[in-house]
Order: sequence, then C-alpha cells, then structure tokens
Amino acid sequence: MEWLEGLGYLGLFIAAFLAATVVPFSSEVVFTGLVFGGLDPWGCVYVATLGNWLGGMTCYWIGLLGKVEWVEKYLRIKKEKVDRFMEKIHKYGDWFAFFSFLPGVGDIIAVAAGFFRCRFWIVAVSMLLGKFVRYIVWMYVQGLLLPS
Repeated sequence: MEWLEGLGYLGLFIAAFLAATVVPFSSEVVFTGLVFGGLDPWGCVYVATLGNWLGGMTCYWIGLLGKVEWVEKYLRIKKEKVDRFMEKIHKYGDWFAFFSFLPGVGDIIAVAAGFFRCRFWIVAVSMLLGKFVRYIVWMYVQGLLLPS
C-alpha cells in the first residue's frame, strides 16, 4: 500500500477504484495515509469518490452484460446472491445503488443494478452520492471533520 501512497492522488484513485470492485482492497488506509501525510483532505475526498464511483460503475457495466455465468466466473459472486438481490432491486429501485459503498455487499449491489437493467442516470447519481458520503464519514471518523 505504500507504493500507492507514493503515487499521491493517482494512488488514491487506483486504491478507491479497486476497492469498489470485487478486488479485496481498503482505500481508506491509503486515504488516511495521504491525508495525514499532508495532502488536502477535501482533494482526497473528491479523488477517492471519483475512483470508487468509477469502480462501482464498472461493476454496473459488468452486470449489464447480463450473463450470470460471467458474473459468477469473473466476479466470484454466486448466482444465489444475485438472485437474493433481485427482489430488493425491483422493490427499492434504482436508488438502492446509493448503498453500493457498503463493505461486502456493495459490489453485489452495483452488479445487480446493471444486471437488472436499472436506469443508468439514477444509478450513477445515487452511487456517486453514496460514495461521496462514504469518504465524508471516513473523514469524520478520522477526526478531520469536527462538529461545530
């Protein structure tokens, strides 16, 4: 992870992108290291949000391919998990993509949104908002955003 920190904002972008896919990765570690290393906290929020959002949208596009076999093979997400989310996606709609920032299930939500052909613009906006909130909450947890 140190090599990513050495890349600055680019390293954070890569870490956040990877963390939003099925690659087990923690962008928060790189985020924290860079902020405490002197980079602008809000700049890190914007870069991490963009990288995490693009990683999530990549999962959405993979879901659009619509073949459960590919989802299972390349993303290692079991068909049973995708089937469980089908009911939730249809019930709560496209805005459910907001929760794609959640660890463990976020990538499944993003893939399911594409797989079930949720509306692109609503998915994109709701996912972007969720990713942005993720890093703001992380800044608060790290003591970088103190309540007034």
